[in-house]
Amino acid sequence: MTRHRLTSLFASAAIALAATPFTVTAGDATLVLHPDQDGPTIAPEIYGHFAEHLGNCIYGGIWVGPDSDIPNTRGIRNDVVDALRKLEIPVLRWPGGCFADEYHWKDGIGPREKRPTIVNTSWGGVVESNAFGTHEFMDLVELLGCEAYISANVGSGTVQEMMEWVEYLTSAADSPMARLRRANGRDEPWRVRYLGVGNESWGCGGSMTPEYYADLYRRYATFVKQHQEDTRMLKIACGASGSDFNWTEVMMAKVGNRRMDGLSLHYYTLPTGNWGKKGSDTVFAEDAWFATLKQTLRMEELLQQHIEIMDAHDPEQNVDLLVDEWGTWYDAEDAKGILYQQNTLRDALVAAINLHLFQDHADRISMANIAQTVNVLQAMILTDGPDMILTPSYHAFEMLKVHQGGTAVPLQLLSPDYTHGDESIPAVTASASRDDAGRIHLSLTNADPANGQTLTVTLGDLGRDVDTITGRILTAPEITAHNTFDAPTVVEPTTFDGATVTDGKLVIELPAKSVVVIEI
Repeated sequence: MTRHRLTSLFASAAIALAATPFTVTAGDATLVLHPDQDGPTIAPEIYGHFAEHLGNCIYGGIWVGPDSDIPNTRGIRNDVVDALRKLEIPVLRWPGGCFADEYHWKDGIGPREKRPTIVNTSWGGVVESNAFGTHEFMDLVELLGCEAYISANVGSGTVQEMMEWVEYLTSAADSPMARLRRANGRDEPWRVRYLGVGNESWGCGGSMTPEYYADLYRRYATFVKQHQEDTRMLKIACGASGSDFNWTEVMMAKVGNRRMDGLSLHYYTLPTGNWGKKGSDTVFAEDAWFATLKQTLRMEELLQQHIEIMDAHDPEQNVDLLVDEWGTWYDAEDAKGILYQQNTLRDALVAAINLHLFQDHADRISMANIAQTVNVLQAMILTDGPDMILTPSYHAFEMLKVHQGGTAVPLQLLSPDYTHGDESIPAVTASASRDDAGRIHLSLTNADPANGQTLTVTLGDLGRDVDTITGRILTAPEITAHNTFDAPTVVEPTTFDGATVTDGKLVIELPAKSVVVIEI
């Protein structure tokens, strides 16, 4: 999983850090693009997703059962699969989250009518039918054409349980677990690229110290056997929550780069920064808009400092950083399901800004998984019985998916301030990449809800050769704009024609509160 370190300057919408090339100014925005230089490859998995047994994410959101009147394929909703395929979802993480460390996989195999029910003590004490288990998840992965990221139970499980699940999933041998899989209707093993060895072991996954978890990880990881002939299963260790830099220090020192392929990081954007009162998902004024974007920009500071620790122990970058839980978290509308929340234009800005940050660190970050795919937290999709709508975050992901697998193009960005009260953040963030056909994609955000920005882009030698510029924009009249089942297209992308080339420079009139993607 080694990547070449980025040697050119990238735009980083950052809290002020001495090593950060992003500069805040008071005038118009300027950007210098370096199309003749190559940065790292942007791993498609940075656009990854997360589906936990929580609220209505799985049941009703993804799984309706084969006897449902809702159109489905072997119980999996057709409309949701179609929408996620259009998103080109690269990887899906399952079954948790907190649920993973109380999930015992053998409860979810065999005839559904014989599977035991359990109580989901992590989320609401609801009864879990186990109708959606290993076979159903891997069927979903195959329908989506994406990679599987399995989170295994360390908190309440055993080494043997994890070892047997890996064998059940991936072994082609005449072995006990492979025979059990065949008896349950699947002859060939599945491809499983990623295995998470526990989840949030510092909290709901066991309340462990980093020293204890590091030792436990080494033990569990030892028994993760490689059964796949053409795919090495990558082992992902539980990483830190937010600014717990000591956790990363201990893991890198005690586990190192020989036993883990990746280390995770979790950070959620709360408008207030207060878990007791996070703020409303749809009823808010500019104070909460600004606070949310300021909180999400903390991600840059966290990435910088965790990566510095990783670099000190692993200068060759053999261990990747995976931000496998991130997104906005508001006071939930629990009447519609545990951790159900709506999704406004504000969330689209949060999504695009974070994707820019992950791409800025594409030499170390190989995956990110937004929480969550359907009906929970910053969801891509909301469902209500047979109905389905796409959220503004879905549209942001769909617009920026052009970066997946592209070669990052270095850039330098000078952004004006977006000032609210006596605080300021960068108004503009940006990221650029080149695809296999040689097209340059430049994505931009403008966080200022009232003022547009004129962005002048120096294209270098590319400025002489530009023959076509196309663009798309995501914006709305109100900062609280969102899609509902009665009005599902309030926030959706439209054609953007605010970019022109003059004297070899690209001038972009970037509207207020917008996400824009330009193809050069």
